[in-house]
Order: sequence, then C-alpha cells, then structure tokens
Amino acid sequence: MSKDDQMIDELKKIRLLLEPKPAPPAPPKPKGMMNEFKDFLSQYKVMGMAVAFILGLYLGGVVQALVKDLVMPIIGLVVPGIGNLSTLTVTIMNQVFGIGDFLAAVITFIIVALVIFIIVKLTKRMGIE
Repeated sequence: MSKDDQMIDELKKIRLLLEPKPAPPAPPKPKGMMNEFKDFLSQYKVMGMAVAFILGLYLGGVVQALVKDLVMPIIGLVVPGIGNLSTLTVTIMNQVFGIGDFLAAVITFIIVALVIFIIVKLTKRMGIE
C-alpha cells in the first residue's frame, strides 16, 4: 500500500469518527399514575426542595429565637433606656408607633441573610452546589 492510500484510509477513519451519531431515543413515558408520580418527584427533585424548605423554616425559627432571646437583650444593655427593643414605641401626635417589632424583624432578616450567605460560601468552597 502506498503512502497516499494509507493517508486516504486514515482520513476515512477520521471522517467516520467525526460524523455525528444519531441521538438516542427518548426513554418511554412511564405508564400508570403511580409511575408518573414517581417520575414527577424525581424529575423536579421535589424531595430535595421539601427538605430545603423545612430546614429553612426551622432555621428561621432558630434565628428568631436567637435575636429575640440573645441579641435584643444585648442591644438593651448597650443602649441605655430602651430595655427590651421589641417593645420600643414612638408617640407622635397621640399616635403610638410600635417600631420595636419592626426593628427586631429587620435584625432577624439581616442575621438570616448573613447565615445563608455563609452557608452558600461554604458549600461552594466544598464543591456542593
């Protein structure tokens, strides 16, 4: 075999390797209500979302307790005359505005956002996304 024939054979092999392969057929649709439901749960990762939602709900409860029972009394100690920040009110023209609960909610939000930020940074650093 001459060098030209060898080169042509090699080019034919390369062409065969570069030709796109047909897409594999789509998996058959599950039959039956139960199988469709299982497919729905796995396709949309419903269990993972449910676990994340439940953990987020309880994390919020923990952070609210942290703010209410630990952070607010510390703020009350640091700022004299306030006492319990969540009971702070402001009176303007005989109207009483209870701004303490709002401030407690803002502080809770900031702490929750910080905790979530730290968790996301740690999971990205570990390679979990």
